[in-house]
Amino acid sequence: MNQRTLFPLAAALLLSACSPPDAPPSATVTLMTFNVENLFDTADDPGKDDETYLPLAAKQTDAHVEKCAPIPVDRWREDCLALDWSDAVLEHKLSVIAETIRQIPGGPDIIALQEVEHAALLERLRAGPLADLGYGPAILIEGQDRRGIDVGFLSRLPLAGEAVLHPLEFPEHPDRQPDTRGVLEATFVLPDGGLLTGFAVHFPAPFHPTDMRVRAYEHLNALRRALPDDRHAFAAGDFNTTSREAAETGLLERLVRPDWTVAHETGCADCPGTQYYARDDSWSFLDMILWSPPRSKNATWAIRADSARLANLLPAQKTAEGTPRRYDAASLSGVSDHWPLAVEIQSTQKQ
Repeated sequence: MNQRTLFPLAAALLLSACSPPDAPPSATVTLMTFNVENLFDTADDPGKDDETYLPLAAKQTDAHVEKCAPIPVDRWREDCLALDWSDAVLEHKLSVIAETIRQIPGGPDIIALQEVEHAALLERLRAGPLADLGYGPAILIEGQDRRGIDVGFLSRLPLAGEAVLHPLEFPEHPDRQPDTRGVLEATFVLPDGGLLTGFAVHFPAPFHPTDMRVRAYEHLNALRRALPDDRHAFAAGDFNTTSREAAETGLLERLVRPDWTVAHETGCADCPGTQYYARDDSWSFLDMILWSPPRSKNATWAIRADSARLANLLPAQKTAEGTPRRYDAASLSGVSDHWPLAVEIQSTQKQ
């Protein structure tokens, strides 16, 4: 089910026309990235490996047990067999995701989300626990990931055109291709009428070879270069680049910093990282927001210094050790194994 959702540019013009003539446009826009960790519905969708996320009553068949048996990781296999992913659990999961997002006063203006099964779930989040925040219809195009997890956007800023999903291709690793997500491109109308192109990403996981992430960064950079010279742009999502990999390979130095500003490096108080690896006792900014001004040098928006922050103050988000607490359906606890990252961009024009 491919879903492409379009905000008409006319809506932005209409809102502008209805505003008082002396009302200045908003001087700031808040961006967020949030890996919501396995946001699935409760139905078994054909063509997806989503058997884990079903109600327990639907798992009492020999066919289901046979599907779970080959799973090599014990915890994942046990979840496939015994996790009770009911509608009540899904409602709770959506509610804690919304509560996490609401830590940003008034809600972020644009949210890039990862690990979402389909647009209907983002719609359920938008029209349910986030209904009062004014987000437009969900932006999500289903890709090729075999589990069915996708990237998407929720935005209060209108779309200027149609969103596009750019698949990532890994000809050197055909066996790993099904475990990848494309880059979702969407262009938004800023409060001053300018355009901002966003790229939502979820790069190959750390257990895949580094060269797969190299190719993903190169693909993202090519998409950025293809934009008009006067376009502001950002990329947000789960880049899956661990602190160890970044240090050992210089990957960010070679493929990110020449073209992008890394938002959390402009100032992020009390930010150890967005994800914690217990086996290495290490923090990483797997989740990043990258900013790129226009090549024409006519930048009218910029990152506001020291505005980057983690949305991680809910008790439900933290383990006793102070690390991200993954969601547990049995106890209705936790939120995600990633913490969301947010940053503000501000107009550089005099108001």
